[in-house]
Amino acid sequence: MMANTTRSAGKALTVDVRDNGVALLTLDVPGESMNTLKWSFADEFREAVEALESDSRVRAAVLISGKKDNFLAGADITMLQEAKSADEVAELMRKGQRVMQRMAELPMPVVAAIHGACLGGGLEVAMACHTRVATNSSQTKFGLPEVQLGLIPGAGGTQRLPRLIGIQDALDLILTGKHIPVRKAKSLGLVDEVVPPPLLEEAAVDLALSLAQRSSEAQKPLDRFTSALKNVFSSEELSDLLLEDNPVGRKVVFDQARKKLLAKTKGNYPAPERALDAVKVGANEGMERGLERELQHFSELVVSPEARQLMNIFFATQELKKDTGSDDPNAEPRPVHKVGVLGGGLMGAGIAYVSAVNAGLPVRIKDKDHKGVRHGLSYVRGILDERVARKRTTSRERMELMSRVTGTTDYSGFADAEVAIEAVFEDLEIKHRVVREVEKAGRDDVIFASNTSTIPITRIAEASEHPETVIGMHYFSPVHKMPLLEIIVTDKTAPWVTATCTKLGKDQGKTVIVVRDGVGFYTSRILGPYMNEALHILAEGVPVKTIDDALVNFGFPVGPLKLLDEVGLDVAQKASSVVRSAFGDRLDAPPGMDGLVADERLGRKNKKGFYHYGRKEKGVDESIYEVLGIEPNKQMDPEQIALRCTLQMVNEAAYCFGEGILRSARDGDIGAVFGLGFPPFRGGPFRYVDSVGADKIASQLEGYADNHGARFQPAPVIQNLAKSGNTFYGGGEPAPGEFGERVVNVG
Repeated sequence: MMANTTRSAGKALTVDVRDNGVALLTLDVPGESMNTLKWSFADEFREAVEALESDSRVRAAVLISGKKDNFLAGADITMLQEAKSADEVAELMRKGQRVMQRMAELPMPVVAAIHGACLGGGLEVAMACHTRVATNSSQTKFGLPEVQLGLIPGAGGTQRLPRLIGIQDALDLILTGKHIPVRKAKSLGLVDEVVPPPLLEEAAVDLALSLAQRSSEAQKPLDRFTSALKNVFSSEELSDLLLEDNPVGRKVVFDQARKKLLAKTKGNYPAPERALDAVKVGANEGMERGLERELQHFSELVVSPEARQLMNIFFATQELKKDTGSDDPNAEPRPVHKVGVLGGGLMGAGIAYVSAVNAGLPVRIKDKDHKGVRHGLSYVRGILDERVARKRTTSRERMELMSRVTGTTDYSGFADAEVAIEAVFEDLEIKHRVVREVEKAGRDDVIFASNTSTIPITRIAEASEHPETVIGMHYFSPVHKMPLLEIIVTDKTAPWVTATCTKLGKDQGKTVIVVRDGVGFYTSRILGPYMNEALHILAEGVPVKTIDDALVNFGFPVGPLKLLDEVGLDVAQKASSVVRSAFGDRLDAPPGMDGLVADERLGRKNKKGFYHYGRKEKGVDESIYEVLGIEPNKQMDPEQIALRCTLQMVNEAAYCFGEGILRSARDGDIGAVFGLGFPPFRGGPFRYVDSVGADKIASQLEGYADNHGARFQPAPVIQNLAKSGNTFYGGGEPAPGEFGERVVNVG
């Protein structure tokens, strides 16, 4: 039975006081599927806190969500993107910090009852409560992902998390933005009790009443700064140094954290450094000063260019989740109950894994012999074994997931598969053969999807009796880790096929873009000129490491020559010859590169490429210069190296846009960022052009064309944007979803 219910129309937070003295605070944002923090919440929480303080009957409180599978999934990103200035953000966030502190200082215990996503500001609210109960559901996740948007926690997260779980574990969550399951949260001390979902409210109320009966001392959060410092090093000689309130020991901790951080970010992402500083100030100077520093950094970061670009990427991915992939408004995906995979190699096995584990589908792997089948099954099992070792799944769950994947050397088990995904050798004759075999063994309407990265889907469809059911599904390696799926459609691909494969890709956990068929599609096509330019710079005598370091410092996760080793120089050579035959001098490779393959330098796969891959030798294989016949003694400004390579990728992306390979600039940016590692804080090729200015990009390209030839000729779209003053996102862009030739209007 409840009494004295406080409700207001349009409010997200209601207070219901029960006869046992427990106040139930229910968070339920009206009209939305999940709870996200709004600026107005500060006032609503303040009113709720005041109601608790003024009601003498309230002995304890429970904060719970009114949503089905969501506690509080952080701040409303649209609200943050609309902020005009740091001062405006600071004024609003200061109210939030103050009300969280008031809730933390309430004389009665407040228990957070958590089911579903508890992320960002949601976790900060939960940490302002005195204790937390969570469900054992796989949907219950915890994290402070703000750095992934170029921000830091702004409602006390940089101060409360270290005090709850220790500096080291707190920094691990804050600086990476990763999510953790409830079991991990419990082991860290972030969650105090774990219960089945049906028992959540009852358990939280019981705990609140139990805490109300204890001494006030037992209700205080545990400060674990000291234990964290003691666990940083295992060596006995440092154990005395890392003692409570020892500034020298803390300096070592934070200095090491900053060193590791900069090694990863190269200084391109300000948010992690600011988060580290806020934690450091709170640890050394107290929580009040830490909150002030957190507020300052958060407010400045919200309006920073890095955060703006990362938010743009976030919104683009949200839009893609709703996109069917087809321009036909009537296109509906058909149900997929089973997937066939052709090829048990790394790609095929990876596709099988995401289909079985993420999409929850039965998968049948076919390979030419038992060795290939065993490899595919072993690969899937290996990923699951790693998940068990890291306690991300259980042995029982592994057994159940593994049972979904079976193998064969013929086409038995393919008759009822709605989709067959091909990941065989890059040979058109082989692909034609498997097309015919699948259509003979499978359903009349079986979808044949090719994972090729170089062969046009139209050419593959030539062997099909039903070309409308042939499509490309280009995954990236390793499939279970890389987030992008590039779907390629031909002029004959049926809309329902596109919609079905798009949904299947999303079910597999992928961010999906749909592009039109063509040589290299989109991602392979724009990657080629980027790596090609690195080879040109190398041929000019610039050392391998200098080139790779320049691009890593620019923001790419790995340098282009290191990436060539990963791709395989033989694979890259074959792909470049295909692309070069289609686009001519614009993608002309420097002389001498064929000699690398002739010297059997295939990259990582045979441990012989630009780099050493043996146990003893590391770094660049200096003998490669002799093979190429160059002297690696030329000095070049790293910014010029990065600009030359990046502009090649950007320019080719613009060519793809103009030719209608892309449905929108949005898809082009997502494809480059998620598939190729284009620096996220730069937004992608098209956001990059908009931020720098098309006129400046065109001028840079023309300058390089004067010195290096036709491969730097600006794409017509960039030339037109430079003349008109339009941008890809702010004007002059054809509407998304229009395949076909495009010319951006001038004036």
